[in-house]
Amino acid sequence: MNILGVDFGTKRIGLAWMQTGLDIVLPFGVVERGSQNDVPDALLQCIKTEKITKIVLGLPYTLEDKSENQNTQRVREFAKKLADASGVLVVFTDERLTSFEADNMGGEASRDEKAAMAILHTYKDEQGM
Repeated sequence: MNILGVDFGTKRIGLAWMQTGLDIVLPFGVVERGSQNDVPDALLQCIKTEKITKIVLGLPYTLEDKSENQNTQRVREFAKKLADASGVLVVFTDERLTSFEADNMGGEASRDEKAAMAILHTYKDEQGM
């Protein structure tokens, strides 16, 4: 199963990839969001080309009490559009502290890709993969 991790940002969408059964998460690029919450064509093309079977999207809860906020609602709306446009299952994982994790990762990947990698690592741990 090819799984795409998505870090939905205000300007860019960071991507990371993993395949079930392999103990590796890789950076997979950055897609510009544009001015709307529509799903960028480049993201849909990536999903199709790479035969993605599941998308893991990070949900931005508040740090204090894990409550939802305006950003959480934006991500949920984007997830619905993404699932409808791609036909791929979209699941969520808690993305609190993923930006902090991204800032502490080494390597050449962008901060957006690293945040997406952290999202996939969180999901992988939650699922016992």
